[in-house]
Amino acid sequence: MQLLNIGFGNTVMVSRVIAVINTGSAPARKLKELAKNSQRLIDVTEGRRTRSIIITDSNHVILSSVQPDTIGQRLAALQGGYQLSEYRDGVKTDIEEDR
Repeated sequence: MQLLNIGFGNTVMVSRVIAVINTGSAPARKLKELAKNSQRLIDVTEGRRTRSIIITDSNHVILSSVQPDTIGQRLAALQGGYQLSEYRDGVKTDIEEDR
């Protein structure tokens, strides 16, 4: 079981994540409102600005203050079995070259 850090010590199981989306579009705002009305909204922003919306396979919608790109890089690192220190600008680099 791999856990993905989504900010402020909160984690979600990697296998449950379906999508990570930006909050800027009208469909994203509508998705957020629908989840709130059906009591499937989880807010882990701790009062900060919502920067990404995480959709799970259980139809829960999680609001995070972490950028979608950052969450995507964390997901890629966990799914590929690499450490985040091996990534530079979202691209896997060879550790041997850095030394």
